Amino acid sequence: MVTTTHRLPARIGVLTIATFAVGTDAFVVNGVLPELARSLDVSVGEAGQLVSVFAIAYAVLSPVLAAATGNWPRRTVLLAALGVFVLGNAITALAPDYGLALASRVIAAAGAAAITPTASTAAAALAPPERRGRAMSLVTLGLVSSTALGVPIGTLLGSVASWRQTMWLVAALGLVAAAGVALWLPPVPNPPATTLRARLAPLRDRTVLLILTATVAMFVGIYLVTIYLSVIVEQATAGDGVRLTVLLFAAGVAGTVSNVVTGGWTDRVGPMRVITAAMALGTLDFALMPWTSSTFAGALVAVVAYGLASWSVMVPQQHQLIAAAPATPSLVVSLNASAIYLAVSLAGVLGAAALEVVRGAFLPWLAAFFLLAGLAAAWAAEKFKR
Repeated sequence: MVTTTHRLPARIGVLTIATFAVGTDAFVVNGVLPELARSLDVSVGEAGQLVSVFAIAYAVLSPVLAAATGNWPRRTVLLAALGVFVLGNAITALAPDYGLALASRVIAAAGAAAITPTASTAAAALAPPERRGRAMSLVTLGLVSSTALGVPIGTLLGSVASWRQTMWLVAALGLVAAAGVALWLPPVPNPPATTLRARLAPLRDRTVLLILTATVAMFVGIYLVTIYLSVIVEQATAGDGVRLTVLLFAAGVAGTVSNVVTGGWTDRVGPMRVITAAMALGTLDFALMPWTSSTFAGALVAVVAYGLASWSVMVPQQHQLIAAAPATPSLVVSLNASAIYLAVSLAGVLGAAALEVVRGAFLPWLAAFFLLAGLAAAWAAEKFKR
């Protein structure tokens, strides 16, 4: 007979597939923006709003749905959320016009907003105490690895077939995750019920608010480049989807590596040193991108540096939040996730506006400004904490 301990990795693997689907869905549109824009007869900036709408819906709905479904069985929440997620992506794939495509991104985001936090709490509940951190990191790995695998695969599929096939791929990932949850995930104990008001209570703390402000600013800069990378490196790729896939894959691998090693760095040298080093690297990289992105080799170096810098701030930012509000760690981490998706939505809007006045190659300069603003907010939070 196989023990629960031995079966645990497979069960958590189901949750990793779910978060992999969410991460892929959130950003796979980035790699097919030009084709999607032509298909729906809109500008690239307007097409980018599909990412923004998904992100802002996620940011708003995540704490609301967490409070509303607090008493539901975790398996029920996951299956319902995955069903909504698949439906939203199927509608996107079939959408005949821009308006329906926008509406479908809200539906998909509603499912995604319930999947990620539920998967994290389910992993923690399934794991024995001594393996709880590892279990939650495996769930997070689904989100991070989607940038290295899911988004490039979706981009390649879009280049050789169509962007609609890319959205069907995301829907299929959701179906696989739902089947896994239905077949393999056991009943999971419910976490303590928490009201929406209690979830937002940490926002009254000045240090927490400053750290979340830093998260928003830094990730606006990061996602200005993420969302519009296909436009930024257009000269280097010459519209070749395979070349763009290689660049996305390189950035994703670099980001995955940095996310894995950042935890150890944070423990050894402290979160602010890691954040400062990451934002310094990112600012320098973004400042040089108008020139480095003119050739494929230069763009490859630029996106690797971008991946290393961007995903190095996730762990230390969460570390800062938990240190600032040790009594409510799960609440402040969920607020940080909402802050990141708020940043994604703002990045989409700001990027679209910037593209009306500057060439895509110069968009990273605006991103560099937000990295520095976020770093300033992080240091201000550190000062108040003392």
